[in-house]
Amino acid sequence: MSPRLHQLIADVQPFEGRFGMTWRISLLCALVAAVAMIYKIPEPAIGCYLIIYLMKPDASTNIVLAIGATILVTVFVALVFVLTRWTIEVPFLRLAVMALASFAFVYLGSVSKLGDLGSDMALVITFALTLVSAAPLGEVVTRGLLYAWQMVTMPMALMLCFNMVLGWKPSRLLRKTWRERVEASEQHLLRHDAASRARLQELLSEGNAEHDQRALLTRILHYVPKRTTNQLAQAIEQSYALMLAVSALPPTIAADERERLAAQCRKVAEAIAAKAVIPAPDVPTATDDAAFAAAWTALREMADPDPAWPAMPQEPFFAADALSNPDHQRFALKTTLAAMIAYIVYAGIDWQGIHTAMITCFVASLGTTGETVHKLTLRIIGCLIGAALGIGAILFVIPNLTSVGGLMILVFVGLLPAAWVASGSERISYGGVQIGLAFLLTVLQGFEPSLDMGTARDRIVGILLGNLLVYLIFTRIWPVGVVVGVRAGLSSALAGLARLANMPQGDNRARVNEAAAAVADLRHAADQLAWARYEPAALRPEPAAMRRFEAVLAEAEPLAAGLFLADGADPAQAAQLKRLSQAIADAKPLAAEGTPTPDPSAPPHDPTSEHIARIENALVT
Repeated sequence: MSPRLHQLIADVQPFEGRFGMTWRISLLCALVAAVAMIYKIPEPAIGCYLIIYLMKPDASTNIVLAIGATILVTVFVALVFVLTRWTIEVPFLRLAVMALASFAFVYLGSVSKLGDLGSDMALVITFALTLVSAAPLGEVVTRGLLYAWQMVTMPMALMLCFNMVLGWKPSRLLRKTWRERVEASEQHLLRHDAASRARLQELLSEGNAEHDQRALLTRILHYVPKRTTNQLAQAIEQSYALMLAVSALPPTIAADERERLAAQCRKVAEAIAAKAVIPAPDVPTATDDAAFAAAWTALREMADPDPAWPAMPQEPFFAADALSNPDHQRFALKTTLAAMIAYIVYAGIDWQGIHTAMITCFVASLGTTGETVHKLTLRIIGCLIGAALGIGAILFVIPNLTSVGGLMILVFVGLLPAAWVASGSERISYGGVQIGLAFLLTVLQGFEPSLDMGTARDRIVGILLGNLLVYLIFTRIWPVGVVVGVRAGLSSALAGLARLANMPQGDNRARVNEAAAAVADLRHAADQLAWARYEPAALRPEPAAMRRFEAVLAEAEPLAAGLFLADGADPAQAAQLKRLSQAIADAKPLAAEGTPTPDPSAPPHDPTSEHIARIENALVT
């Protein structure tokens, strides 16, 4: 079996919470489709797409997203309303407003924490402005922009209400994460094999940012009592420290000591599952090993009966390079260019049925070329699967539908496979989104069930045309290779490790956060590197560069645990890591004479220093 097929099979396997996420997405999309049909809100497929794309596992994030998207689209619709009144009778100016709206939202999503929501808003506003040409002149502005507002606010309102009733509380997901981390530590202590280490590394690479956000929303929305909220927030820190310590345990630790530590992990995991009081560990055997002592400390802190609310890192809303990095503007320009070309093509030849080309341009555009081509591959495969499901529904199911309830059942059942894939890993999730979008665009035609195969054909052609436009533009105009993303991830990770190396002992929360952020950056760099095979040959890194990046990633991975467990600050290591970070960011190889000579006073066989030296050697050679 090929590695890719083996990975695909692993990606579609069930895991805890996947089925629950699947039926929730499908049911909510069925409700959106029903409301759109009853109240004649155009393009219900876009509303359902927003659900598939934006829906997160925890209710609090979904509620915040729904409120934020509603406020955002309301403000921008009001702004566009003013602009459109002056330009509606001049097609060229209307096109300019569409392009400006597209650029503004895509750019805002690229440079801020809005992320993909920015492109989604650009899609809705721009597409709604294309509908005004079909409306009577006297009400063209009001109707077109009202469509845009309804296409966003209706599904967002349903998502908010749905999650208040049937959504997973963030406290439940925090408890699940806490238990999974402790169980993974237990398994690695007992088995100490490649599989248990891979599981531990997978959980470490998630970082803490998403979980800290859930803890903060749990506190703001008062899902659970204050003490429980504080305990869960502290547990995110302590469980990450536990995993770092367990991952760094040397093979010299006696088997009975490992088993004793694993037994305490098992007790804690059972208490978490039962929502019982976390048992305090016995006083561990005195040891000189920092990792072993840190693991026991983390378990002991989990049993704190009166935890305090930890200080959360404050991340800025806008990226630091929002104004200085031209890639953000170029990304927005390329996305807008693809969307506008798609619009001009189908409007110019009067083939409105392929308007899905413009929709696809907003859905398919991504930062690097390799990432874009990877997602395009998933989307083309997903498009064909979703279209096949939709055509099958037109042939065998829709002729028997007699009510909106029947349509809801069709949407629910048809979206189950799409939601299953979309709730999986990032390697396949975009394919699930495209399966759902193609199915919905094929089945939901107008405000009643339709047997028109021509419309289904047109929408599939539009999706493929949009994919082609995005591929051509993103690989020919200002192409951004995965090397850019790899360098950014590695540079950020090494800069974070430099800050960690400079931190004194005492502020455990800050040290854990810095280590978690660095490991997450390394994961991002590794993911970018994996997409290199999707790039055109002219952009793909040379094999030597690939091996150099892989060597740096392999050597940097253990540094987070090593620096976290260090006795105190090490300015020399911090300076060395900062220099390596700058060298990667500047894309300039280090000079051989820049390699520092060994420090005679340094401890012999210091693993952290050895890893740093090997990273430097990889960058020199």
